[in-house]
Amino acid sequence: MKAAVYTRYRSPDELQLQDVEKPTPKENEVLIKVCAACINSWDWDLLVGSNFLVRLLGGMFKPKNKILGCDVAGIVESVGSKVTQFQSGDEVFGDLSGDRFGCFAEYVCGREKHLAKKPLNLSFEEACTIPQAGLLALQGLRLGGLKSGMSVLINGAGGGVGMFAIQLAKSYSAEITAVDRNEKFEMMRSLGAHHTIDYRKENFTKNGKQYDLILDNIATHSLFACRRSLATGGNYVMTGGKTSIIFQMVFLGKLLSKGSKRIRLVGLQYSPKDLAYMADRVTSGKLKPIIDKSFPLSQTAEAFRHFGKGDYNGKVVIRV
Repeated sequence: MKAAVYTRYRSPDELQLQDVEKPTPKENEVLIKVCAACINSWDWDLLVGSNFLVRLLGGMFKPKNKILGCDVAGIVESVGSKVTQFQSGDEVFGDLSGDRFGCFAEYVCGREKHLAKKPLNLSFEEACTIPQAGLLALQGLRLGGLKSGMSVLINGAGGGVGMFAIQLAKSYSAEITAVDRNEKFEMMRSLGAHHTIDYRKENFTKNGKQYDLILDNIATHSLFACRRSLATGGNYVMTGGKTSIIFQMVFLGKLLSKGSKRIRLVGLQYSPKDLAYMADRVTSGKLKPIIDKSFPLSQTAEAFRHFGKGDYNGKVVIRV
């Protein structure tokens, strides 16, 4: 089979389309013929070996998993002996970051607990945008106690998590402030953002405004600064960000949560119920996945170059 393979940390130039052995599913796995997959920030970090934490998880000196990609949508080709939920021909989607990645390829294996049946009226490209970004947005806002009429700030609102978070917050009639590049303002406003901030021109932690809920998808400001931007009784929820800020969360999160403000980190929990909920909202027209651009598998390196520029709206998709 064909796959986009890399053998060392560096840049998108390392990604080469190669012939590799087709995987065989274990007893609790399904073999998926990949139709579409998405690039996530984890994929970029694993490609370039961006920091110590990434290398600790993905291989200190060279990558353990040589095929990236965790969000997948495709068709079940075969199943392991203990698989009960799926059979050959089923259309499925899910997040394989809990397995061994590998979705930027013609075939990939994944455990059945990380997959769900794809609604037939949901395209493969739309479906692959949902698993990681959609669940982080849903679970992050839920952890932050989203309620009707809240003032919500979403940092990194122009990416995959942000596009879903804006729409989910809008459904609660929240007053939404979206932070990203000004090139993404039009898209963010079209999804429901009331206010926009270009992070290159304004630091939201220094403008004197406070919010009931901050959903931080890129975490570049210190937790102390973000806490000052919370209203009394407010919640700050981090879905991802710089290693230094993640370490702040690990060691200082509980201390900073004393009093009337809460500082929290989302640990993505795979939930078939949440995945089905998000898919249902997309198929019913209540949520709209934004696909910035899709690339064929043969152009995976170019797709990563596009992603690395940071000016994409929503998700970047690989078609297989």
